[in-house]
Amino acid sequence: MATYIVGITGASGAPYALRLLEALLAAGHQVKLIVTEAGEKVLSIESGLHLQGGSHHKELLWKERLGLDPRDPALALFLPSNMAAPMASGSFRNAGMAVVPCSMGALARIANGVSSNLIERAADVALKERRPLVLAPRETPLSEIHLRNMLTARRAGADIVAAMPGFYHKPQTIDDLVDMLVSRVLDRLGVDNDLYRRWGEAAVAEEAPLEAE
Repeated sequence: MATYIVGITGASGAPYALRLLEALLAAGHQVKLIVTEAGEKVLSIESGLHLQGGSHHKELLWKERLGLDPRDPALALFLPSNMAAPMASGSFRNAGMAVVPCSMGALARIANGVSSNLIERAADVALKERRPLVLAPRETPLSEIHLRNMLTARRAGADIVAAMPGFYHKPQTIDDLVDMLVSRVLDRLGVDNDLYRRWGEAAVAEEAPLEAE
């Protein structure tokens, strides 16, 4: 299976990050995970995942949360300060990267080639190597600066999958909304998934009007 890089920054949206990790691991892929300090704080607030101690202990906490054996190599955690990590180089083979959620600060630095931590450096590498890079910003309202940075990142090759789920699949729970957004991220990474009922599938199409009233 493939190796994917996942970055988690300090924007709201911890459930998206957790579900993305679950989906990638369930599909048999390996994940190289990077979480900023702000991302850890948001995870604590929104998901109750309290990451404490050194990098090894934090990795064990992640594996416990995701139902992995402590010795399972499928998930490896890297500190954002570790600029000597494998994904800081274009020679590191991987199938793509996602930053979920992506804060406006991280977006700005990625869009402008400023690598102040490992997430931003790995994203810069993904762009220069022309590998899939998915950014999932979560902010509202959006300023002109935010919109400019999204356009700059898109023109550089990143996919912008903003955290704005739809409702045509008739979501019944928050998990349904989370799954739709995560499914779109997986689509851009090229990972097969069936996390939600897509438009055009029988159950959805039968409920849709044939034409606008």
